[in-house]
Amino acid sequence: MTEHVIDRKRLYYVGNLSIFMIGLGFAVRANIAPDLQANIYDEIDLANSATLLGEALGATFTGFALTLLFGSALVDLIGMKKMLLLSALGYIAGSAGLLAATMMPIDDSVGTLVLVSLLLTGLGWGAVEAASNPMVAALYPEEKTHRLNILHAWWPAGIVIGGLLGVGIASFGWDWKLNMLVLMAPALVLLWLVATSAFPVTERVAAGVSYGEMLAELVKRPMFWIFWACMFLTATAELAPGQWVNISLSKIVGMQGILLLVYVSALMFVMRHFAGPIVDRISSIGLMFVSCLAAGVGLYLLSLADTPLLAFAAATVWGIGVCYLWPTMLGIIAERFPKGGALALGLMGFAGGMAIQFVLPQMGAIYDKAKLEAAGGIAQLDLLSGQALIDVERYASVESFQSVAIVPLLLLPVFGIIWLADRRRDS
Repeated sequence: MTEHVIDRKRLYYVGNLSIFMIGLGFAVRANIAPDLQANIYDEIDLANSATLLGEALGATFTGFALTLLFGSALVDLIGMKKMLLLSALGYIAGSAGLLAATMMPIDDSVGTLVLVSLLLTGLGWGAVEAASNPMVAALYPEEKTHRLNILHAWWPAGIVIGGLLGVGIASFGWDWKLNMLVLMAPALVLLWLVATSAFPVTERVAAGVSYGEMLAELVKRPMFWIFWACMFLTATAELAPGQWVNISLSKIVGMQGILLLVYVSALMFVMRHFAGPIVDRISSIGLMFVSCLAAGVGLYLLSLADTPLLAFAAATVWGIGVCYLWPTMLGIIAERFPKGGALALGLMGFAGGMAIQFVLPQMGAIYDKAKLEAAGGIAQLDLLSGQALIDVERYASVESFQSVAIVPLLLLPVFGIIWLADRRRDS
């Protein structure tokens, strides 16, 4: 293959691998979080180890959001190839840094190294989204929503593989540090594939649209900012509850929480491949309306589930609802605002990333408040154990799920009005 030949199929595989890598990273972080706390942060500051761990994990999302905000504008200048090379290097350096931190004498510098390493993986995560989304939009302009859904099917695929590998490492009693090598492996493959491939320019550059025209496309069209605001809520419905599904369902079903995440992720991987036929039938906006309805119902049912069967049924409804939200929102933007280019897609991802930062602490606060309320105060909570403690945590889970269940339902009027307006215009 020569440097100047664009191989669309090869590049699509590159995009799939890059999304798989960041999904794998999500699972690996979930796998190693308890080990980081027990082996590093408990040694640094036992009283505040959970806070320190939370700050380190939060650095991942900070890097993700910042890279999307700035990288989506830079990708037109430096190109998709360099952006994806940076993403692979971010994951390789981050994985190596985490591995090095586990082998150093425990002090404050180790905590700093862990934080910086997770920040690097977050920067790599954002670089993937900044480059892969506009790349696929440029490669498949005739079926953007369908192809973006398939592309993002590899996110849950990465979670499935990473989660199962983590369970296997723990089950066989192997060293938990092997998870860092799992994280590094796809990054090394991606580095080679990207380095030996030629990439197209973004749609904006190919169309000769200037930066001024790109900004005007976004600033002067209020509909873009309506979708941008919607992205906060759709990401909230998908990503925030995902942090709590494990807590609630694992106590009811009696199995490792990561396996529940694997189940929902496998469901999402399969369903995202069928987005194209659904969009052809009811449109992208119609898919968002139906998805938000299912997400809201699923979250409410999760709050009521009290048997393994009902818990998995509710998780299935929620998974079906949320699986299309992120990639379909990107597809809508790529279709309706093509002059917005990579910046428009990056701003949408930035909104989704910041939703995680804002909503998760609020959801946690609701959970903590409900837990104290059910127990009758902190003194009583400290005395609880066994079934009594499970009942309190169950009540808190119900409250936190029901507080978020309303979020996707708030979007039904918005998407409903746009859907009807589109149908009237096209009729």
